[in-house]
Amino acid sequence: MKKTLLGLALAFGVTAAALAAYPEKPVTLVVPFPPGGSTDAIARVIGQKLAEKLGQSFVVDNKAGATGTIGAAFVKRAPADGYTLFVSSLGPFVIAPHLIKGVQYDALKDLDPITVAVQAPNVLVVPANSPYKNVADLLGGLKKNPGKVSFASSGNGSSDHLSAELFWQQSGTSGLHIPYKGGGPAINDLLGAQVDAAFVNINSIIQHIKAGKVRAVGISSAQRNPLLPEVPTLAEQGVKGAEVQSWQAVAGPKGLPADVKAKLQAEIKAALNDPAVKEKLLAQGFEIVANTPEEFARFQATEFAKWKNLIESRKITAD
Repeated sequence: MKKTLLGLALAFGVTAAALAAYPEKPVTLVVPFPPGGSTDAIARVIGQKLAEKLGQSFVVDNKAGATGTIGAAFVKRAPADGYTLFVSSLGPFVIAPHLIKGVQYDALKDLDPITVAVQAPNVLVVPANSPYKNVADLLGGLKKNPGKVSFASSGNGSSDHLSAELFWQQSGTSGLHIPYKGGGPAINDLLGAQVDAAFVNINSIIQHIKAGKVRAVGISSAQRNPLLPEVPTLAEQGVKGAEVQSWQAVAGPKGLPADVKAKLQAEIKAALNDPAVKEKLLAQGFEIVANTPEEFARFQATEFAKWKNLIESRKITAD
């Protein structure tokens, strides 16, 4: 009995020591996109706060390419010790595996979920001089000219592209998808009225809406957004089942030590809820999620099935 208790005490002591010691060296935050985007910004906010709290560097490493799957595959192959983490938007977690053949990881099995950090809705916007004043007007245009009303996106298979596809599916209409190489060029052509509409993440378009350069006609969240309280949801305007949230999350290679994973989740949650950080993120349109690994895993499974169904039913490809 004494030996058993001694063994348990020693084991607990080792675990507690390991937890207290982590991190003992710099931690790499792999972002699977170029610097400057929303995911990169979220990773740097989290990394800075974790460094302040935990006393080690959290270094962002941008490994862009193949719709985020190169970075995801890199993290899959890394040691599951908490020193290589994955900070990404939803694409590599729930969309890209259905679009790209031969992806070098299993999104549901090879990554260990830590937390969904933030989420933000997409806004359905049209040029400032557009004849479409609301969703009813836009649906009228789509029905009158099927396959001709153009919707810009940041690329095939992106959240904004899939938002448009879901909108068309749920409203029984069809538009013309115009993919761009990134969100910036798509927004520029929207501002110049070269395209008729677009679903754009709120943090990328809010300043143009406030400045009157584009008109917001609907929002893809379940409830109205506090930054745009005057803009009704798609569901309020008769298009049900087209809710989309873009989100950023943190994961690691499968097999992270439970204590390290719990410590990371708690510290990331605290970082995001730091008053200065939270105020800045809310002002940009982000909602703090900071859920548990178990909640993240359930959410990912639901999102994975949702996008798989849409991509297969609409025959969407990444080409």
